[in-house]
Amino acid sequence: MLTGLYGGSLALLTDLYQLTMAQGYWKSGLERHEAVFHLYFRKNPYAGSYALAAGLGLAAEYLERLRFTEDDLAYLASLPGDGRPLFDPGFLERLRGLRLTVDLDGVPEGTAVFAPEPLLRVRGGLLECQLLETALLNIVNFQTLIATKAARVASAARGAPVLEFGLRRAQGIDGGVGASRAAYIGGCSATSNVLAGKLLGIPVRGTHAHSWVMAFSDELEAFSTYAESVPGDCVFLVDTYDTLEGVRHAIAVGRRLKEQGRRLAGIRLDSGDLAALSIEARRLLDGAGFPDAFIAASDDLDEGRIAALLQKGARIAVWGVGTRLVTGDGQGALGGVYKLSAIRPPGGAWRDVVKASGDGAKASFPGLLQVRRSFCEGRPAGDEIFDVRDLPEEAEHGLLVPVFRGGRRVLPDESLAAARERARTGLAALPSGRYPVALAAGLRERRAALLSAAAGAFGGRDGFSRLSV
Repeated sequence: MLTGLYGGSLALLTDLYQLTMAQGYWKSGLERHEAVFHLYFRKNPYAGSYALAAGLGLAAEYLERLRFTEDDLAYLASLPGDGRPLFDPGFLERLRGLRLTVDLDGVPEGTAVFAPEPLLRVRGGLLECQLLETALLNIVNFQTLIATKAARVASAARGAPVLEFGLRRAQGIDGGVGASRAAYIGGCSATSNVLAGKLLGIPVRGTHAHSWVMAFSDELEAFSTYAESVPGDCVFLVDTYDTLEGVRHAIAVGRRLKEQGRRLAGIRLDSGDLAALSIEARRLLDGAGFPDAFIAASDDLDEGRIAALLQKGARIAVWGVGTRLVTGDGQGALGGVYKLSAIRPPGGAWRDVVKASGDGAKASFPGLLQVRRSFCEGRPAGDEIFDVRDLPEEAEHGLLVPVFRGGRRVLPDESLAAARERARTGLAALPSGRYPVALAAGLRERRAALLSAAAGAFGGRDGFSRLSV
C-alpha cells in the first residue's frame, strides 16, 4: 500500500528529534550499543475490554523500503542550527549508507490484544531503533485504533454486513486508504473507497447519492434511469424527498426489473427514524413480492446507534458506517508508546531501564518482553507478559512472532482476508468481561526494584509512591 500511495522515500516520515538523537548517538559512540524497544498502549481503547492489533504488514513494508535518498539528505543538510548546519556532514553520510540490521517481532494482525502488552519488539543498534519510533507509532496506532472500532461496529451489527463508507470524511488521502484497510481487518465486508479496493483487494460497494435523484425531474425517472445504467446493482437511495414514497418508487422499478429477468437488490435509508422507516419499508417490500431485497442504512452510524436501532426492532440488513468509523470517533488516538527497555554495550551485559515519572500510569517496563496466552477449553483465558531471558524456551511461542532478523524480512506477506478471519474467530472466542493480563513474577519483581531505585534517586518525590505495576 505504501508503494501505491507514495512513489518516493518515507525516510523523513519522522519527528525531527529522532534525527537529532540519532546524530547524538553517532557522535558519542552510543550507536554501537544494542537496544530493545517495545511498542504498546496503556489503556484499552473506547473504555473497552480489548484492542485489535493491526498495522504489522504496513510496518514491515516501511522497514523494507527505508532508505535515505539524495533528496532527503539534501533537505537535512539545509536545516539550520544556531548559525551552522543542524546536521554534521559525517552523520549525513552515515544515513546515506543506512541499511537496517534490526530484529522485529510483532503480534499478527487481527489478534486481540490488551493493555499493556507489547505489539512490537524492536532489537538492534540504538541509532536504528530510535529512527523507527515515529513511523512505527504512526502506522500501528492508527491501524489498531480503526480496526478496533470496526470490530466494535461489526459486533453491534450481529453478523449483518457492515460497509465502510468513510472516505469523504477521512483524515486525508492516506487516512482514507489506511482506514479502509484497518476497517476490513476489523470486520467490515466492503468499502466505498475504490482506490483501497484496487491497492488492497478489498471488495467495493456503493449505491447512488441524493444528487442523482435531484438531477431528474422526478424520483421515479431517476430510479428508472439508474436501473438502465447499472442493471446489475440496483440499490436505490429512497429518502431524498418522502422516504416511504421513495420505497414505492423503488418497488415500481423493481417490478420492471423482474419482468426483464433482473432484480431489485435493495434500498438505502439515510435519514429520519431509521427503525420505524425500516419496519414499514420491509412491510412494503415483502407485500410487493420482494422479500429478498435488503434494506441498508447509513446516517452517522456507530456501534452504539446500531445497537439501539436493533433494540427497537429495526429491519436493517446492511449497515453503511462512515465518519464515526474512519475517524475513530470516541477516541482521538490509540495512545501507543515506544519505550526503551534494555541496552547493552558491545560485548557487555544488558542493563534494564524504565521510565518512571510522577504519573504512575506512564511507568514503563524493562527487559526483552514476550506475551504468552493461556487457554481453557480452547478459549483464551488470560495473558502473561514475561522476559524472554527468564523463559528462553517460550521465547518463540508467544504472541510476538519474528518479522525481521538482522534487517531481513522472515515473515511472508499475509492477505488482509487472513487477518480479518483471525480477528473474527479470535474475537468470537474471547470471554465476556474483563480479560486478565499479568506480569510474570520475575518481570514484576525486576520492574518494582527499578521503580523503587528511581524513587530513591529522586528523594521520594510525590508521585513515585503511586507508580503502578
